[in-house]
Amino acid sequence: AIYLSAAGVAYGDWLQQGEDLIQGLSGSHSTKSTLSMDQIASGLKEALRLGTETVVNQLGQKGGFATDPAVHIPLPESLEVVKTTLEKVGMGSQLSDLELKLNRAAEAATSKVKPLFWDAIRQMTLKDVNTIYHGPDDAATQYFRDKMSGQLTAEMSPIINHSLSQVGAVEAYDEVIAHYRGLPFVLDVKADLTDHVTTRTKDGIFHYLAQQEAAIRKDPAKQTTELLKKVFGQD
Repeated sequence: AIYLSAAGVAYGDWLQQGEDLIQGLSGSHSTKSTLSMDQIASGLKEALRLGTETVVNQLGQKGGFATDPAVHIPLPESLEVVKTTLEKVGMGSQLSDLELKLNRAAEAATSKVKPLFWDAIRQMTLKDVNTIYHGPDDAATQYFRDKMSGQLTAEMSPIINHSLSQVGAVEAYDEVIAHYRGLPFVLDVKADLTDHVTTRTKDGIFHYLAQQEAAIRKDPAKQTTELLKKVFGQD
């Protein structure tokens, strides 16, 4: 498996390639030198669309979050005291069931968010492309986090909220809290499941989107269209 640190290294290579490509437009006689900035931007957007589709298909299936240690969604920290308390009275399995359902909600929601990412990709300007090429090693990942986080949270939250109800996470949470509060001398706790799962779902998508993006620029086998080969392929 490839982890985020490896993706960061690949990004550094890709960013350098992008900078060389832009600088070479005026002087080099390679195939890349004939590309316009519009073509470069189109190649970047195409890479992001392909990467997004791959990530959505990967994380949007059963087990996409639940069985992947890199993106698995744990219980909110505020529920740790609940987990510890209920485990002492033999009710720990309820927390495990709730945790699984949080991941199922993320999987269900991920399958519906691809249009949100594609809208953001369409809105990327030539200036954005140039900034990413000349930015730090994680410029592309950070660009999408900064560009999309607010709107993505607003649009994903209702989807996550519906998914939590659909997979039974809300009901499981209510049962857990009811059992917990029925015990003597326990602290009052609350957890915002929608906010927790929305944040973790976004993190998981960005984690793998960064890897897919880097791979398309690094691996010729993943350059599956003529435009990608022209923009990111080796001479």
